[in-house]
Amino acid sequence: MTKRVGIRTAVSTCAVVLVIVGIEGCSRKPPAPMDGAALFEQKCASCHKVNNDMRAPEPEGLRHMTKATILRALESGRMKWEGKLLSSAKKNAIAEYLGASATEHEKLGGAFCARDLDPPPNPPEWMGWGADLGNTRAQSENSAGLKRDQIKGLKLKWAFGFPGAYATYSQPTSAAGRVFVGSEDGTVYALDAATGCVWWMYKAPATVKTAIAVGNQGDAAFFGDTNGIVYGVKVTDGTLAWQTRPETHAAARITGSPLLIGRRLYVPVSSGEEGSAADASYPCCTFRGSIVALDTLTGKQVWKAYTIEHEAMQTGKSAHGVQHWGPAGAPIWSTPTADLKRHLIYVTTGNNYSPPTTESSDAVIAFDMRNGKRKWSRQLTPGDAWNSGCVAEKKDNCPGKHGNDYDFGAAPILKTLRGGRDILVLAQKSGVVYGIDPDRRGKVLWKRRIGNGGPLGGIEWGGAADDEVAYFPLSDFDFDHPLGGGGLFALNLRTGKEVWHVAPERPACSARFGCSAAQMAPPTLIPGVVFAGSLDGHLRAYDTRDGSILWDFDTSGQFKTSDGVTAHGGSVVGSGPTIVDGRVFINSGYTNAMEGNVLLAFTVE
Repeated sequence: MTKRVGIRTAVSTCAVVLVIVGIEGCSRKPPAPMDGAALFEQKCASCHKVNNDMRAPEPEGLRHMTKATILRALESGRMKWEGKLLSSAKKNAIAEYLGASATEHEKLGGAFCARDLDPPPNPPEWMGWGADLGNTRAQSENSAGLKRDQIKGLKLKWAFGFPGAYATYSQPTSAAGRVFVGSEDGTVYALDAATGCVWWMYKAPATVKTAIAVGNQGDAAFFGDTNGIVYGVKVTDGTLAWQTRPETHAAARITGSPLLIGRRLYVPVSSGEEGSAADASYPCCTFRGSIVALDTLTGKQVWKAYTIEHEAMQTGKSAHGVQHWGPAGAPIWSTPTADLKRHLIYVTTGNNYSPPTTESSDAVIAFDMRNGKRKWSRQLTPGDAWNSGCVAEKKDNCPGKHGNDYDFGAAPILKTLRGGRDILVLAQKSGVVYGIDPDRRGKVLWKRRIGNGGPLGGIEWGGAADDEVAYFPLSDFDFDHPLGGGGLFALNLRTGKEVWHVAPERPACSARFGCSAAQMAPPTLIPGVVFAGSLDGHLRAYDTRDGSILWDFDTSGQFKTSDGVTAHGGSVVGSGPTIVDGRVFINSGYTNAMEGNVLLAFTVE
């Protein structure tokens, strides 16, 4: 699914052991340089070819990444399973062939903020992924600093370019007059919200897809990376306070944003094992999703709860003798939702990677936030066992009776209806939105289909909600039909009935690879206005009364940046707008869509 796109898809490789004897060991003739292009074609191209079904970056996209980024992915990152079958010399040759130079990083030296630049006192905040504990992605008028009649006056204030990046993932957050954002190469930036200058940078060894949570009375920032490591750094200067890897499985990663409540950081754990299964020699599958509560002062684990309660067991062997394991999967791709009234943490889960299937896949699970005890679970799509082996050339790891990859990639939305009744709203890649009752163990109150669904279809990243209406953009992305999919839906929170629906705008860039009418990015809501991005690169503001477009900006162009890095936008996919203190921040560019490496900031002139 889209949120798992990146350098993580399996590559068919062969383990070759060379035993060199005789006088060759004494030869003074230097070894012939390895042909990186030939190695890529032999070892990588089957998955990274143009228009691949693996959701893997294409060659042109890989060439936007730095050599160091590609090498890290092969040695310790998302491609380490494939990389372990390659010698160091071969990994270096592939990185040299594909990777861009790191010279863009050198430009950042002149982008740092002047030390006498003081942030404003006590500005409004946008914290974490969903703006509040219920993940409503709704900002009050006072905190947003924008009104509906001002939206037409939004103008670009500054742009920031991510060096050596091909895509943007991290939802920007804002606190103390700064914007915190992660990047593809693992660098986390603290930027000045007014100017885009750099206060500090922290370099993690792998991509940071999560939003940055700021806590401990504003003294610390927390985030996770795609190596599965969680970090706490000091807000003053970005120095490391602590780090921990809460899950020992080699494929574990943090893609969903940690949720901060007081001194507890609730961290969802997903994995790249679903992609590793594309390699027929991989012993699929043993990972199981989890949520971990950490102490924010020390990083120490308070409790941990798995989505699948029992470890995987051997289930048989493939036709080629590779051991199979199960059950596995049910990762948590999105940020948790907190229910302080009931002392619960809600998470939504993905599909099973391998059989036997479990009741905790494609489900919502409620855990006691104090001790991690499972209180209840509600499955919405049973029997969904799927992995990347189902679209690989060799399908040895694909479950015999497989599902449709209908993960929940969207965080649950918790809202209180008029009259005091609470409702959880769930949106799935199947194209179905559900309203469920948290007081009756997730009993379904209503469901509404808004799309056809699919591995890259339905609702990918989430929605937003006010007191009466939930707003969901539709993906239904199809590589072969860029004019298909898309649209924005407003649903009545109490009944699920459609309030209005607006069709997507026709993409002007439809001839460009990755351009589409599909809308995957989560929307953001302020009173009277809902902002939503699109794979055609546009960020649009819609009137909540009828869906009419109030403002439209094409983010896919080239921009002069505050850090001097060459930058352009692309598809708006991985994160939605952050709106705070009269400013709108949006990332642009995504893997397997229109690439880009820019963060844009808008204000009203």
